[in-house]
Amino acid sequence: MGRISFSCLFPASWHFSLSSQVLPRLLVPSLRQLLFIGLVLCLIGLLYLLLVTGKGHASWIRKENNFHRHLARVTDVDATDTSNPDLNYGLVVDCGSSGSRVFVYCWPRHNGNPHELLDIQQMRDQHRKPVVMKIKPGISELAKTPEKASNYIYPLLSFAAEHIPKNKHQETPLYILCTAGMRILPESQQEAILEDLRTDIPVHFNFLFSDSHVEVISGKQEGVYAWIGINFVLGRFNHVHNDGEAVVEVHVPGSDQQEALVRKRTAGVLDMGGVSTQIAYEVPKTEEVAKNLLAEFNLGCDAHRTEHVYRVYVSTFLGFGGNAARQRYEESLTRNTATRNKFLGQQIGETAESPLLDPCLPADLQDEIGPSAQKLHLRGTGDFDQCRQILQPFLNHTNETHTSLNGIYQPAIDYSNSQFYGFSEFYYCTEDVLRMGGDYNASKYIRAAKSYCATQWKTLRERFDSGLYASHADLHRLKYQCFKSAWMYEVLHSGFSFPANYKNLKTALLVYDKEVQWTLGAILYRTRFLPLRDIQQETLKGAHSHWRHNFSFVNNHYLFLACFFIVLLSIMLYLMRLRRIHRHAAQRCTTSSVPWLEEGLSSPTLPSPSKLFSTEI
Repeated sequence: MGRISFSCLFPASWHFSLSSQVLPRLLVPSLRQLLFIGLVLCLIGLLYLLLVTGKGHASWIRKENNFHRHLARVTDVDATDTSNPDLNYGLVVDCGSSGSRVFVYCWPRHNGNPHELLDIQQMRDQHRKPVVMKIKPGISELAKTPEKASNYIYPLLSFAAEHIPKNKHQETPLYILCTAGMRILPESQQEAILEDLRTDIPVHFNFLFSDSHVEVISGKQEGVYAWIGINFVLGRFNHVHNDGEAVVEVHVPGSDQQEALVRKRTAGVLDMGGVSTQIAYEVPKTEEVAKNLLAEFNLGCDAHRTEHVYRVYVSTFLGFGGNAARQRYEESLTRNTATRNKFLGQQIGETAESPLLDPCLPADLQDEIGPSAQKLHLRGTGDFDQCRQILQPFLNHTNETHTSLNGIYQPAIDYSNSQFYGFSEFYYCTEDVLRMGGDYNASKYIRAAKSYCATQWKTLRERFDSGLYASHADLHRLKYQCFKSAWMYEVLHSGFSFPANYKNLKTALLVYDKEVQWTLGAILYRTRFLPLRDIQQETLKGAHSHWRHNFSFVNNHYLFLACFFIVLLSIMLYLMRLRRIHRHAAQRCTTSSVPWLEEGLSSPTLPSPSKLFSTEI
């Protein structure tokens, strides 16, 4: 009877054999059993495939983790745990025109994945309030006494030092960045103030600080930092996206990739202050744009990776803010009225009894403008459409294609696949009085603005006294809401050429109920190389992190599945061979025994040795 032997390169005592009659039935299955086992294993493989290739559990966990990280950044209202030794800190001092503010940021240890950025959040004290302090006036007021600059900044840094653990001071980067107020000073006065800060701050504080950490930044840099901060909070730099999220094709210049990179669509920024207006948005296609209008930068820690390379168009328009535009408008009214009165012999606007009619003021509102020696009396007519027409020449728009305010070049915007956030005056114009901040709708906005302008000033005052407008709206807002509504509309649709049916503009004061400052973008950009330290430490622990992420059995699902099906095929072939051996052994046994059973005979017996011996003799 056939036997099946099992042996391998182990000690001799490990060699054993089994009779086919005592083999378990599972090891010599029938064809039906083989098919059933194969089907079960295939289902297991398919289940694994669904779970790990983007549609199942592993992908869901990755997206869920990314969502929770993003949600934590959005709703970071818990007090910062300063006892955590893995928490890092950073300081940015915003030296503005009216005052200076220090912002304290923190972030956990980088996870070692070069594809991801630092998870920077604003530090919060034990009362869960942001660690921020502001002082007045602006640092530019020290132009004639630059030696007092370090004393001026001392309270801000002392405040920050109290909130950051002392053992972390030496590794906490400090950046002092000056904006508009310092830009208007002569370069010699700027440098005197900066030199005093560079010299004295290291004497009194142990922060990570060098000469390059204090500077006067340009309007372009400030715009880029604001764009970075907003998109970071929105989670647009996390390239793991769901099927329903908007994406764009990005052509990165100098990239080794021949095909376009597909990643999350970033949001553009519109910001209208009192003096200037600014626009910033990503230019995904490679096109020729003047270097002074385009910022190209890599937010990633590895300069050789292009997945975090962004090309952002930034342009700032001085004199196009809400208050500056009104001032230019009033100067034009005063000048033109005086000229017309002189040539026609009229006295329009010289007295309250013969006022100049102004379509940009609410109906029947009386106002006085101009210097005291040349007062011009106005009375509003509240004609929104006429006001818009009068304001169009103040845009300095040309008939050339791809130009915006002042004839400045503006790269094409894919309005069908874009999103913009409007801040400051874009929000105040829509929300403070009209009460329609948020998703912008041009037709609804025009109707509301027309209605407001045409309303009698007396009625508007009654509504104001009754508290029907936003809490921070004042009489200045009420007086010039009609003008600013028309100006904002013209800047958006005539200046920046947004179509009237554009649906992806959201006017906002906060992003996720938080004020997002350009300082967040500044520290994110200036600390972008810090993850390299954590990545190198991860590398020393074992195999290179890039190899692990791309070639490990856990992360490379296709390699795992290939090995899985090879092992499955080997098991199937082995079971089939085992079954064939068992069948042949059974056939040999049956062939030798069946004839005797059919004849009813006993097994043949051999002659006795004595008979054999006698026969041979």
